[in-house]
Amino acid sequence: MKKVLIVDDSETDLKYLQKIVNEAHYTTITARSGKEAIEKARHEKPSLILMDIIMGDMDGFSTCREITRDPDLKEIPVVFVSSKNQRADHLWANRQGAKALITKPYRNEEILTQLQAYA
Repeated sequence: MKKVLIVDDSETDLKYLQKIVNEAHYTTITARSGKEAIEKARHEKPSLILMDIIMGDMDGFSTCREITRDPDLKEIPVVFVSSKNQRADHLWANRQGAKALITKPYRNEEILTQLQAYA
């Protein structure tokens, strides 16, 4: 079964994404910070990472940049799920190596589309 790492510092958002992913028959792993996400990605080798951008210790952009530059992790696709929705945010997400940026609030279908495309 494919694993998806969900990264968000909001417990509510984390649980909601986890429910969508689990109902689509994927295994979920969660992290609440960028640093924890990198550690879990190294240990668990997920097939996809769904990640918020605005987080405390290390934002999603920095975390994505570290993941995409790491030879052991760079093949794991990262999709941002964030309230940030300016054109600059989408461009910056792409420059950090993310495959997509889904804007909150999102529809379940948007998450499912990314699972089908990348997980």
